[in-house]
Amino acid sequence: MAQVEKLLKYQQTDEKMLALEKETSQSEERKNFVQAKAFLTKAPEKLEALEAKAVELNALLDKLNKKYEEIYETLADFDHMDELIDGGADISFYKKNVLQITEKLKSIKSEVSALSKSIKDADEEYQSMKKKTISVQKQYAEYSEVYKKYKESKLTEVNKVKKELDVLAKEIDPEVMRKYEEKRSERIFPILCPVKSGRCSKCGNELSLVGKEKLSGGGVTECENCHRILYNE
Repeated sequence: MAQVEKLLKYQQTDEKMLALEKETSQSEERKNFVQAKAFLTKAPEKLEALEAKAVELNALLDKLNKKYEEIYETLADFDHMDELIDGGADISFYKKNVLQITEKLKSIKSEVSALSKSIKDADEEYQSMKKKTISVQKQYAEYSEVYKKYKESKLTEVNKVKKELDVLAKEIDPEVMRKYEEKRSERIFPILCPVKSGRCSKCGNELSLVGKEKLSGGGVTECENCHRILYNE
């Protein structure tokens, strides 16, 4: 049997393997397993980031509260305002200062309120994330077992096709087989395609003179556009 015929037979059998791989990759069992695994992989980093955010927000809150207390204490300087007025002090000056301090306190109080809400939101997000992580951890154990059993149920069929491929591969030129496997890994399929009117039957690209010479000698060549292996029917 010519190399091209052997390779075509190999590709025909490999198509069965590709169908099995596709069926497995698109199965609900795998999707559930992959989603749970992806979530748990990112969860520690997410929880750590939320913790760091909470620490940062609390530190800011402490600073604001201290600042509020410090400014509030300055109002004590005006406790004896009546005496200062009786002594002839300018009341407008003291009123202006009290007003400025009061405005600062209002501003800081508003910041404290907004920051407190942010801390509450961050804590709720952390608790929600933690709760979900625990839930997904339980699901992951279940999904792992279900996916494992699913793969085992396909193992007999996969091994059967694999044995057929191993037998066929022994009769194909190692270099051609290497190129085939390389393209298979790139998810190109079908890999082996016929030439029609001097063009690749898959993408329509015209063969170069060198490519045509290879085919005329009974060999195979590579499409310069889609990189499939080409042959003359």
